[in-house]
Amino acid sequence: MRNHREETQWTWIDGELFLPEACFKRERAKERRRSGIPPDRKFATKIELGWRMIERVQGEGLPFELVACDRFSGRSGWLRRKMNAASLTYLADVPVSTQVYLTEPVVAVPTKPSGQGRRAVKPRVVSRDHPLEARAVAALPETKWTRLEVRNTERGKLRDEFSARRVWTVEKESQPLEEWLVMRRDEQGQIHYALSNAPAETSLERLAWGKCQRVFIEVANREAKTEAGWDQLRAQKYLAWEHHLALTCLATWFITETKMDWQSRHPRDPQLAEELGLEVEELPALSAANVRELLRAVLPLPQLTVKSATDLVIEHLLNRTRSRKSRLKTFGHKHSLP
Repeated sequence: MRNHREETQWTWIDGELFLPEACFKRERAKERRRSGIPPDRKFATKIELGWRMIERVQGEGLPFELVACDRFSGRSGWLRRKMNAASLTYLADVPVSTQVYLTEPVVAVPTKPSGQGRRAVKPRVVSRDHPLEARAVAALPETKWTRLEVRNTERGKLRDEFSARRVWTVEKESQPLEEWLVMRRDEQGQIHYALSNAPAETSLERLAWGKCQRVFIEVANREAKTEAGWDQLRAQKYLAWEHHLALTCLATWFITETKMDWQSRHPRDPQLAEELGLEVEELPALSAANVRELLRAVLPLPQLTVKSATDLVIEHLLNRTRSRKSRLKTFGHKHSLP
């Protein structure tokens, strides 16, 4: 994506297929071979698969400004610490119940009181600091809120209240991690929370911008399904899934490149919006649906004759027959075909 002062562009560039742990049991080895799952593939959680993709992107040198996480990924202290150790700036949504410290807690192995129990071996918070839930921090009198205008949207300006406080989080035996607790209160009064390892000098304006970026991930996912055909995936083989993912990434990348090229060649004219009397500050950007219409204009579908259409139907039926025969053979059923 681009600089935060410019219009952002999001697209698919990688993917991982999550397989439940039960798929890797010994008794399912035959099923894995039949599906074409690589023999060296081991079980990994969704969080671990996400980190693998981040590592690959970073290893390939693809520039990006931040990692935006939903609450499922954001609440993983393990993932946030991995990104922090890799010097990757993240803005990770977290649940309202996320526990944070307002002062840095001391994490150490407790000393055993004389004559009482076994000696502790694992570090824990030994200071008298008490954690607060994120929603409790938002309700504190000293938590100051500022209304900021983040960007223009199709429905008007995104103008919500934001607040950010420096906090510390503790993950199991790890040392405390200093982060920003970024809070956004929308027009309905609902507060959304995120944790970020952005530098301490980061402005609230910048944090608010980052907090409002994850919506574009959902837009990219929707476009991949509705415009690039990801929702049409029907595969029984691992290789087929890989091929479909590669084609979807190529298609969404092409759409993004077209949007960026159109934006540079045909900048939106605010004067035109005013002349149209639409009472908007700027015209909408090129959408994936617009790109599809452009392709239809330059790549018209062939006009089929009755014979060519009949031939396609026959070819389709023959392919289905061959597929049915192959499946019956694979599962060991008796069959006969003319």
